[in-house]
Amino acid sequence: MSMALRRTVTPGLMFFLFAFGFLVSCSKKNDTQQPVIPYVMVNFFIMPNTTQFIELNHIGGYVPVTGGYRGIIIYRKSENEFMAFDRACAYDPTADSAQVRVDVSGITCYCPKCKSKYILLDGSPYEGPTQWPLKQYRTNYDGTYLYITN
Repeated sequence: MSMALRRTVTPGLMFFLFAFGFLVSCSKKNDTQQPVIPYVMVNFFIMPNTTQFIELNHIGGYVPVTGGYRGIIIYRKSENEFMAFDRACAYDPTADSAQVRVDVSGITCYCPKCKSKYILLDGSPYEGPTQWPLKQYRTNYDGTYLYITN
């Protein structure tokens, strides 16, 4: 009986079953896959201890600057450590108005579109629909210049 069964499964039928399974699996929305924030080259420096960036003169200070995909938030984490995050919301970065804003506490930011909230110490989400952190850029501080790159 197994010989008869093998003869009824033709190569064409096997291809059809494989293709059908592939198409069905690809048509499902995968909610565990992080949305892609479009790549924009980031390579600039600022002098955080100047009056131009007076908000960065103390720990916990932040300043939004141009650059990245939807802008960048620079946050002073400690005397010698800075964080830089893209302002694109990690939940749906290409949606209109999905640009995070720092809230009144100065420690967190939120997306007005989806209501996701993030901690500026590390960019991690703590409330809302997102499960992904903000896109982080590299920072290097030499005591005078703060370099921000990707």
